[in-house]
Amino acid sequence: MPKAYVFTRYGGPETEALVEQDRPSPGPGQVLVAVRAAGVNPVDWKQRTGYARPGVGARELPAVLGNEVAGVVEELGPDVTGFTVGDEVFGNPVAGGYAEYALLPTAITAHKPAELSFTDAAALPVAAATAYDGIHQLALPSGATVLITGAGGGVGVAATQIARALGLTVIGVASEGKKDFVEELGAVHVPSGPDLAERVRAAAPDGVDAVFDLVGGEVLEAAATLLDDPAKLITGADRETVARLGGGPVERARTAAVLDEVARLVVDGELRPFVTRTFPLDRAAEALRTVEDGHVRGKIVIEVAR
Repeated sequence: MPKAYVFTRYGGPETEALVEQDRPSPGPGQVLVAVRAAGVNPVDWKQRTGYARPGVGARELPAVLGNEVAGVVEELGPDVTGFTVGDEVFGNPVAGGYAEYALLPTAITAHKPAELSFTDAAALPVAAATAYDGIHQLALPSGATVLITGAGGGVGVAATQIARALGLTVIGVASEGKKDFVEELGAVHVPSGPDLAERVRAAAPDGVDAVFDLVGGEVLEAAATLLDDPAKLITGADRETVARLGGGPVERARTAAVLDEVARLVVDGELRPFVTRTFPLDRAAEALRTVEDGHVRGKIVIEVAR
């Protein structure tokens, strides 16, 4: 039977297990994909603790972990068009992606370009697509300056590159240990920690035009003091705080068109997924712990052997 990495109840890592499950069957508007790679994101462990994305109901337990995959179409659901068995695709699974098989809704599934590896494709549907949505939501003109907090993480790495490709100046907040990495992306590095606003003002004496926050809490509050227009304050991490400050969350498009666009950016050399470590499915726990510890650089991907 196919293997999947699940959580059996809400809680900590002790709720996780590698199990065997029946191969799922695609419903209307879905394709069954033989998974080749699955991206690992902070939202994965947060969902295990009971976090529910706005508009999404509770998961049926046991629930497969993971929110982005790349693989090969094995079976089509009723009335599916635009896909055939054998297509190489990537997207957001219906109910988890750390598995040998996953169901993907065709509305947020894209064809993988031949030039894009399965591993890199699996790093795009959550982090890169969130970054793309956020940067375009800010709608800044070329030459403007955007402050990105958490610039060394999966979304931050992608957001920095997309912003630079659009001609924006990026001030990237990250730990001192990620200084060289953030600068390699083309950003001006500002170390995280107390007195953040003062350091940003020193790095950007003409001010910042927008803030794309990926940390939340005190970091988001400090960053907000740098803006005159709270409409240019968005977060992918802390909806409650950003609402109090007059900003808003990243508005996710969740469309195949966005996935096509981020894939094009990779193929054109404007976006590097920066997959820094990979793990086999039987080490999914280690992959998730690497992300849950909060100090990962770039993206972590689970590769599923065939």
